[in-house]
Amino acid sequence: MVFSKDVIEKNRTAWNASADRHRESPAWSRLVAEVVSARFSCLDATLTDLLNQVGLTAKSVIQLGCNNGREVLSLYALGAGEVVGVDQSSAFIQQARELACQSPHDPVFVEADIHELPQTLDGRFDIALITIGVLNWMPDLGRFFEHVARTLKPGGTLVVYETHPFLEMLDPESDDPWRINAAYFQSEPIVETSEIVYEGKGADNGHPSYWHIHSLGDVLTGIADAGLRLRLFTEHPHSNREDIYDVYEDGAHKIPMCFTLVAEKRV
Repeated sequence: MVFSKDVIEKNRTAWNASADRHRESPAWSRLVAEVVSARFSCLDATLTDLLNQVGLTAKSVIQLGCNNGREVLSLYALGAGEVVGVDQSSAFIQQARELACQSPHDPVFVEADIHELPQTLDGRFDIALITIGVLNWMPDLGRFFEHVARTLKPGGTLVVYETHPFLEMLDPESDDPWRINAAYFQSEPIVETSEIVYEGKGADNGHPSYWHIHSLGDVLTGIADAGLRLRLFTEHPHSNREDIYDVYEDGAHKIPMCFTLVAEKRV
């Protein structure tokens, strides 16, 4: 997939146009109330256990694609020292800063496209974190991971917790959710013009967004080419996506629904 600044900019616009829908949701009201606790965490057991294995105590951590900052704030409960969140959406960075004002913690939020990070972030972090719904917004994974690797110190660690690309072949809302519905090796992005939401259906707002389908080969090759050495890769049979995907957890046959990955920057 060829890198396209136009696609990146259109995705940024689509996310900004969807921000008010997120602020109006019950989830936002709950976050505002919950982040006042120093022990606040929205991380599930899989990611919590993995980060504890990696070790966050007193570490400097950067999250690429931090959205409204809820996961950034959660990292303090695991002992993180300095935490920086980066997102290209100005509207979601504003939400992140609002949540941080309610929190006892003091993270830094940076509005930037991952491909145009400030040089002050280069080689600065012990750990870089990428979670669900980041990789598929990137038109070129190789280029993306090159920029991620730049933020790490020599010997620094990349942690990824993402949806498994196998799920992109299935449609949980179809009459037969177990029927293969799309190609695994799809080269063209999925284009939509509705609000980007986590639950339910977003209203059509005329702002196109581009969701790119990447294979596991794309992910692992991009990481290797960026100078990162794979330490752990685990596929999991549970969902870390919207609730509608839970249908696949109850099937007679377990399928890969998400994965965790740890890689280390060469010294």
